[in-house]
This record gives sequence, C-alpha cells and structure tokens, in this order.
Amino acid sequence: MNKPTETRPIEPLRRFPDAAEDQAKWERQRDTPQTLSPSYRLAFADPDFLKREELRAVRLQLELLKPELAMIERGIVSTVVIFGGARVPDPEHIERARAPGLVPLAHYYDEAREFARLVTLKSLGSDCRENVICTGGGPGVMEAGSRGAREAGGCSISLNIVLPHEQVPNLYGTPELSFNFHYFGIRKMHFLLRAKAVAVFPGGFGTLDELFETLTLIQTRRMAGMPILLFGEAFWRRIINWDALVEAGTISPPDTHLFRFVETAAEAVALMDDWPGPTGLAG
Repeated sequence: MNKPTETRPIEPLRRFPDAAEDQAKWERQRDTPQTLSPSYRLAFADPDFLKREELRAVRLQLELLKPELAMIERGIVSTVVIFGGARVPDPEHIERARAPGLVPLAHYYDEAREFARLVTLKSLGSDCRENVICTGGGPGVMEAGSRGAREAGGCSISLNIVLPHEQVPNLYGTPELSFNFHYFGIRKMHFLLRAKAVAVFPGGFGTLDELFETLTLIQTRRMAGMPILLFGEAFWRRIINWDALVEAGTISPPDTHLFRFVETAAEAVALMDDWPGPTGLAG
C-alpha cells in the first residue's frame, strides 16, 4: 500500500526582484543630479506622486486594500459594529462633559462598554475571528466599545479618520487592527463589509450618517438584513419622528421594523441571538 505523499506549501516562483529589494537598491545609489531628481524616484516609493490629484483612484484602492488584507491575514470573518457619539462622557469623568445635555447620556458609555464585553466573550470562542467589535476608534462611545472588548480579553477593530478635532485614537483598541482613513466612503464600507450586527448609541451628525446609510442599504436590499439596535428609545424618538416619515409616505410602515430599540447591553445581546433569519451572534 502506497504511503500518502506529504504535501508542502508551494512557494511562488520568483523571476524578478520584489519591490522592497528594488527600493533598497535605489536608496543605496550614490547621489547625483539625476538620482536626486523627483522624476527618478520609483513610482510606488514617491509620496508626492501618490498624492497627485490624478492618483485619487489609486489612493481609494489602497485604503480599501490595506485594512482588508490585514483582516484577512488575521482571519477575521465577522464583526459587530458600534456607532455612537464621540462626545458621550465616561461617567467616571462626568465633569469633562462638553455640554450639560451630555450628562444624561453618560450611562450609554457604560452600556457600550458592557455590550462590547459581552459580545467579545462570545468572540473568544472563535479565537477572535467571529463577532469582533468594530468601532471608529475615537473617544466617547467608541472608546467604551474598544475598552469593553479589551476588558473581556479580546481584540477590537478601530477605523479612525483624519479630522481636525475629536477623532484622536483611544488607547484601548488593538494596535495591529487600528486603521486610519482619508476617505469617509471607504471607511464606511469597511464598517459594513463584515458586519453581523450594528449597535447605535446616541450621537451627532456622524452617528446619524452611519445609521441612515446602514438602513438605506438594507431598505434598498443592497445589503442583507442584520440586527440594527438603537440604544435609548427616548433619545431616538425625540430626534427622529419615524411615524411622521410613514405618514408622509417617504418610508413604508415595514421600514420601521428594520431596527429595534434597546436599553441595556444584556437586552441587545439577547435580541441579536433571537433576530429572525441567519443573522445574530449564534448564526
């Protein structure tokens, strides 16, 4: 009886030097008027060239590919996304609230932290490949999400973006899964590419933008349905008159069933498990 042949990984045949080797050779060249000219730089190693207006399409591709390849290499299959206000204060530092109206919202920091902790405890069973917490990586609710994941002993994804204020990365996100973006559109795409559920806490323009883009994609069936959980029914009903949209005919009555209101982290996790269809954390 023939013994099974041992299989070994096949290494790709290399006929040409790779980019890193060529860049290293270029950097070792002696300085001359020609080698010092920007025109002589290798195109992929020329930041001035890559930032040209005509290269926007290339930069969009790079922002799509860099986080995607990192998550593939890490084996991340699915995420649970947390959206919410950067200004929501940690109750332990309530004195730092930027406006009086933020004080009643502080408990959502704790709920986001607990929600991320509970979800991450489930994620640990897959070696942090399934149901990985994904936030914007900034302060407020985003910090709470990253913090809860870390306290559970798991990892979290941070999708930050360059802004003139507020969006400084918090210190709880997993460093090797922390990404920085130039383009809002590509960042929002990464939020939803692996999303298995979306939890939305009180927030401002950014949170509303993320919520309504998610609802629009599901409403128009450009994306499969999933649990969309709005924390704080009183807050959401006060700022958005859902019934008025139905009465005006601008949305249909079933559209108001695309999401559910929740108040606590435990309630949210239970609802995700019972969500109809092949979604939820147990799916």
